[in-house]
Amino acid sequence: MRLLSTGSGKVARGPVHHPLFARYYARLSVGAETRLGMAGVRERLLAGLSGRVLEIGAGNGLNFGHYPGAVAEVVAIEPEPSLRKLALGAALRAQVPVDVVPGAAEALPVKSEAFDAVVLSLVLCSVRDVPRALGEVRRVLRPGGEVRFFEHGRGGGRAMTLTQRALDRTLWPVLNGGCHLSREPVAALREAGFLIGPQRRVLLPEKGPVLPTSYCSLGVAWRPDEPAAR
Repeated sequence: MRLLSTGSGKVARGPVHHPLFARYYARLSVGAETRLGMAGVRERLLAGLSGRVLEIGAGNGLNFGHYPGAVAEVVAIEPEPSLRKLALGAALRAQVPVDVVPGAAEALPVKSEAFDAVVLSLVLCSVRDVPRALGEVRRVLRPGGEVRFFEHGRGGGRAMTLTQRALDRTLWPVLNGGCHLSREPVAALREAGFLIGPQRRVLLPEKGPVLPTSYCSLGVAWRPDEPAAR
């Protein structure tokens, strides 16, 4: 079964290119596997998956080593060239077949209803158009297919949410690959028509100072059985 296609349309703006962010993100993310417990989070995020999986915003491919053996194939979308190069290396070391391809969340280069699951891992903070991206997720999932998500977003008290919003309006997105701190990923999934399943709040780091990036949600959602818009 051929899963790739020309996608459902073109993204209005140019390609993603954040070489400086990609360089320091790659270094920080590797350290976070043990220092922040991200390896354990990835295990919980991907446990029990099977069949064909689409991962959107694969970054440097740190999820690849945690996919269970029941996964038949992973198609990993990564728009940033430097991170995609690192992901290609990680794919060669993975225990399941991983195909790393360029593409944007708002115009996925894959066929409709081709996947059993979609993985969203720290990506909704940085996509340019969240509703459009989640519409694409619905399009490519089979009816009843699941979304596994681990996303950071708005959290804490009033002072923290004001801080997150202030950072979003200033240099934070510019310095961090388009990342936004005050988005609400679970609400966005619900508004896109997904059925929200079990989820839990995760604070990273679990110990130490609470940061604007600390408030995370880990869970699962499902695409309803009715046909998705094409």
